[in-house]
Formats: sequence, C-alpha cells, structure tokens
Amino acid sequence: MAELMALLLTFLKAIGKYRWYAVAISWLVAVTGWFVVYRMPNDYQASARVYVDTQSILKPLLSSMTTLPNTEQQVTFMRRTLISRPNVERLIRMVDLDIKTRSVKEHEKLVDDLMKDIKVIGTERDDIYTISYSNPNPKLGKDIVQSLLTIFVEGSFGGKKQDSEKAVQFIDDQIRMYEGKLAAGENALKDFKIRHMGMLPRQGSDYTSAYGELNEKLNQARLELLEAEQARNAIKRQIAGEDMAPVTETAEKAVVNPEIDGRISTIQKQLDQLRLQFTEEHPDIVSAKRLIGQLEARKKEEAKKNRSTDPGANYSPMLQQMNVQLSVEEARIASLKARVGEYSGRLAAMRSLSNQAPEVEAQLAQLNRDYAVNKDNYEKLVQRREAAKLSGDLSTATDMMTFRVIDPPAVPSTPAGPDRPRLYSLVLAVAMVAGLGTALLLSQIRPTFLSQHSLRETTGLPILGSIGMNWTEQQKVRRRRRLYAFGVAVASLFTAYGGVLAFTVFRQA
Repeated sequence: MAELMALLLTFLKAIGKYRWYAVAISWLVAVTGWFVVYRMPNDYQASARVYVDTQSILKPLLSSMTTLPNTEQQVTFMRRTLISRPNVERLIRMVDLDIKTRSVKEHEKLVDDLMKDIKVIGTERDDIYTISYSNPNPKLGKDIVQSLLTIFVEGSFGGKKQDSEKAVQFIDDQIRMYEGKLAAGENALKDFKIRHMGMLPRQGSDYTSAYGELNEKLNQARLELLEAEQARNAIKRQIAGEDMAPVTETAEKAVVNPEIDGRISTIQKQLDQLRLQFTEEHPDIVSAKRLIGQLEARKKEEAKKNRSTDPGANYSPMLQQMNVQLSVEEARIASLKARVGEYSGRLAAMRSLSNQAPEVEAQLAQLNRDYAVNKDNYEKLVQRREAAKLSGDLSTATDMMTFRVIDPPAVPSTPAGPDRPRLYSLVLAVAMVAGLGTALLLSQIRPTFLSQHSLRETTGLPILGSIGMNWTEQQKVRRRRRLYAFGVAVASLFTAYGGVLAFTVFRQA
C-alpha cells in the first residue's frame, strides 16, 4: 500500500510539473467538443401507435365454410418484415427521397440508414405497435412514419390476397385438367357401351345375379307349368266320369258347344290383354291365336260327330263350368310353355356368354371407377376453389382485421436529441482526461528525478546528501501567482461548463 501511494504521489508530482500543458489541452478539448456538440442538429422523433384488432365475429360464422386466414400470424409477419429492403425502397419513393440521391451508392446508404433508424416496437399479446423515426427535419420524419403506417396496413392485407389468387389459379388449372379427363372417360364409357350393348349388366345387378334371377324364373315357370298340367288332367278326369247322352243328327246344326265357346271367349280376352303389352310376334300371343284356331276346328268336328239322344246333355251347368275351367287351364298351359321356352332360350344365351360377360363387367367397373374418381376429384376441386375465393375475400375484408390508430403520426415541439447536457459533461470529462494524460505523457518523455530514492534506484550510486532550494521573496510571490492563475484557469473551465449547461437549459425551455 505504501509503495502504491508513493507511486501515485510520484505521478502527481510529475503531472504537476506540466500542469499548464494539462490546463491548455483541457481547455482546447473542452471548447472544441462543446462547439461540436452545439453545432449538432436537433433530432426530432416522429412516432405513431396503432392497435390491431384480430378478433372478428366472422371467424365463428365462417369457420365451417372455408379456411380462415391466421390474422395474428399475418400481423406478426408484417411487423417483423416491415423494415425490409423492398419496403424501405418503397418508402423512399413515397416520400420522394429518391430524387435526392445522385448515385447508387448514395441510394444504398440512404436505405441502410433508414433500416437502422426506423424502430417498430410492439407485442403480439397486446396487439399495440409503435412506429418511430428520428430526423432533424420534423416534417420528413412525420411523412416517413405515416408512409410506414400505410405500408403496414396494406401489407397485412395484400400478401394473403396474392397467395389466394395463386391458389385459385392453380386449382383452375387442375379443374381444366380434370374436365379433360372426365370428357375422355365419358367418351370411353359411351364407346364401350355401344360395343357391348347386349352384355352390359342392368342397373343394380351383375352377370351372376342376373343369371341366378333368370334361372329362378325358369324354375318357377316350370313349376307353374307342372301345376297347370296337373289341374288340367284332373278336370279331364272329372269330365270323363260324367254320363253324357249322344246328340241326334237332326239337332247337329242347332247344337251350340258352350265348352269350346267359353274357352274361346276366355282365350280371346287373354289375347286382348296380351296385345296391350306385347306385339303380335310375342310367343304368348302367337300361342293364344294358335289355340283359338284349334278350338274352332275342334268345335266343328264335335258338331259333326255328336250323336247324343239327349239334346239337353250339352247344357248341363256343371259340365259347362268344367269345360270353361278346362279351356282356361289349356290356355294357361300354353302360356306357361311359351314362358318356359323363352326363359330357356335366354338362359342358354347367357350361358354361352359366361366367359365374356364377367370380363365386360370388369372392364365396365374399371371405367366407372376411374370416372367416379375423376368426378369426385373434380367436384372437390370446385368446392376448394370456391373456398379459396372466399378465403381470399376474407383475407382482405376489413372486418377480419381492424386497424385503430391510437396516436396518429406526430412530432413533438421539443427535440428528442441530442442530449446536450450529457454530451457537454462527457466532453468535460474527456478534456480533463486529455489534459492529465498529456501532462503524464510529457513527464514520461522528459523524465526528472523527484526524490532521492528514484535517483538512487535509477543510477545505482550512493546518495551522500541533498541540498534544499532557498526561494527568494520575489520567487515565492511568482510561485503564488502561478498557483493562483492555475486555480483560476481550472475554475474558469468548470465555470464555462456551468455556463454552457445553463445556456442549453435556457434554450430548450
């Protein structure tokens, strides 16, 4: 500790030897620094605060209809990219700063300075953002903040609108592609159906189910035919058991055969009903017409061969009824035989196509499946296009995102900088350090021995003694005057500092 104090005392003595140099350097640095600070232009800070309301009633109403834009993400992205080179270059054009630049280098410097000086402060939690910029020209600073606010609002809407338009354009291209696929699929289906008209399955059934259904109908028709034949045979046996009297020759022309007439009448009625449903070439109609002809011929033959002695035998009510039933069964048997024959022919035709029909069905199913997939994708794309258009409209809708300017762009009447009192104080401190440093440097350049100890340490010679300085009265007066002058110089420096501070405060007031 004693050595440190001795070293410090040595430094102070060395500085004291060149104190006038220190005072002169301090005055020079202080006056120069204060003048530079005084000449610094005032800096006015323009600022604006805006609140972004991202809570809209449209969100819950349209959430199930389309993809809602993420407004919070839009605002956050725009805030983070607001001070980007494209936006700053647009800002320069908006406030006409580009006409002041004479070269590319000056333009790039202006862009870099603006990107460095513009500040955007805000939090996503509060959705309140502050845009500020400092410039010696208050009007220019206000215009820059106003332009930035405009870019901030427009950028929050424009980006998503462009993305939506690109999405709609892409979907339109896909829709046109699928329209071509659907047209090609429809033509392929049309050509395929024309080529395989007779082998295509009916609506809701395939070859196997159609074959089984036809086989079931054939079996049912055969069973009904067997039942009709059994009923006809039973009626014949009942008629054969009756004791019928022969008809005389004198009554041959006058005899009417009610059995054959009844059967002919019944078959004629059935023939009229069949003609309402089928053409004359239908097997049932052809069979009925043939049966009517046979009955007419039979009626004539029985009229000739009838030798009954009892003219009223043919008029037995029971016999007439049984004959009518027999004719009905005969007609039904003929119809069922025609049906069995038709079903058998159809079944034989389907059996002959047993190898080809499943392949046709498989090809048709493949074509239908491809067409259904393309149609489903087409319909989904059409829905997505409408949803994309609605989403784009929502992205630019003012109801989805509301900007409320809390504080419009304004410039305070008092400058925000520079902080001259602090700079004046800093200049004084630098001046003092510069003066002391200069004196210390001179003491090291032109060293002197200030004590016996330093002389002995440097030379290595023994010190026999020392002689003190005997100052005269005149020298003592001069030393006191120099000391007073040094004190006045130092005090004047601090007095000038105080005057500068007072002038600054008075000027700002």
